[in-house]
Amino acid sequence: MSAAAVEHPYDSERNELLRAAKRISEQLPGHRVEILEGNISVSPPADGPHADALTTLMLPFLAAGLHGSESRVLQATGVWLPTGPADYAIPDLAVVDADYRDHEVESSCYEPACFRLVVEVTSSNHSNDLKTKVRTYAQAKIPVYVIVDRKNGRVHLLTDPIGDGYDHHTLYAPAQQLTLPDSIGAKVTLDAGELLEAGGCPADGTG
Repeated sequence: MSAAAVEHPYDSERNELLRAAKRISEQLPGHRVEILEGNISVSPPADGPHADALTTLMLPFLAAGLHGSESRVLQATGVWLPTGPADYAIPDLAVVDADYRDHEVESSCYEPACFRLVVEVTSSNHSNDLKTKVRTYAQAKIPVYVIVDRKNGRVHLLTDPIGDGYDHHTLYAPAQQLTLPDSIGAKVTLDAGELLEAGGCPADGTG
């Protein structure tokens, strides 16, 4: 006689969270639904300047050849996180290994080891980008995290994840440029002022 399968409490919590996130996605088209540290996070559709900043960000990556045979540049692609039973985030932009499709976990989310860099452009949920995702991306060991902080008019570059943070965290004002680590696969320099201006921040960086 075979024994009936018993669902572990961990699996039950995980499945319940995933089902709830899926229901919310279906009920709120255009919203971004993530599960961060065991909590469902819902972000409304972003504004035009947010999209403008993302396009401005993509151009240097494409010019450097990062969307090719070794790596790809992707928007709004899920990364599975180790911080909870069903945790996943959907960064605004990412540079991933070209074979990322071979590393899907579930729900169109991929293993964090595929991600060379993630980028967030802040919106109404800026505290997630500036605090929660710093912890979760670091614990996932994503090597480079860039935040275009439209609220405070600056760009953050975080590198070298350690524990629930990053060993190096540098802020860039609108007049400055930031060079990303070569580990992403190419030499890329970003203009903080150009990114913030595209994102709707005043040129003086007052937010």
